[in-house]
Amino acid sequence: MALIKALMIDVDGVLVCGRPSDGKPWASNIEDDLGLSVADLQREFFTPHWNEIVLGQAVLADHLKPTLAKIAPHLSYDDFIAYWLENDARLNLELLEELRQQREAGKRVYLATNQEHIRAAHLVDTLGLGRHCDGIYYSAALGSRKPDQAFFGQVTDLSGLQADQLLLIDDTPENIVAARVCGWNAIRWQEGSSLTAALAELELEDVKDR
Repeated sequence: MALIKALMIDVDGVLVCGRPSDGKPWASNIEDDLGLSVADLQREFFTPHWNEIVLGQAVLADHLKPTLAKIAPHLSYDDFIAYWLENDARLNLELLEELRQQREAGKRVYLATNQEHIRAAHLVDTLGLGRHCDGIYYSAALGSRKPDQAFFGQVTDLSGLQADQLLLIDDTPENIVAARVCGWNAIRWQEGSSLTAALAELELEDVKDR
C-alpha cells in the first residue's frame, strides 16, 4: 500500500445521516407532513427516473414536477425540495472533526458520492461541507456512479493521484469491493466507526504485509 494522500468520503450513511432531529430517514414522516405516499413516490418517480437523474442524464425538475402533479397535486415542487433537503441533513460531527485532523496532518479530503446537482450544491454550500473538504466528486457531474468502475477511474484521474494513494470511506459493501478492484484502499463505515482507529488498523495491516 502506498502512502494514503487523499480520503474519499461517502456522504449518505457516513457524513450525513438522515433527519437532524433523530437521524431517521428523511422521508419517515412524509405522509403525515406532506400528504405524499412513499409507495407512490417510489413507484412513479424513484424507480423509473432516479438513475438517469443521479447520472446527470435527466433534470430533476423535469420528472419530479409532473410526478407530483399526478400523485400529490396539492404539493409544490419547491416545498418538496425544501422538505427533502432540510430533513436529509444530519451531520456526523465526530467524523468532521476527524477529517479536520487528517487535513491538518496533510491529507486531502474529498466527498465521493452519488448525488444529483441540486443536493450536491446544497451539501457543499448550505450545509457547509465545502469548508471541510478540498472538493466533491459526484455522480451527476461525472456521468458515472458508484459502484461502477468508471466512477473510480474518473475520480483517480481527476485527483491527480495514484489509485493506491486514495482511501474510500463508504457504508455500502458493493462500493468497497469496486474501489478495491480499481486499486483503491477502502474501509467500510458502520455505526460507531472511528476514522482514526480505521486508519491505524489499515497502516498496521500494511506493516504486517511488508
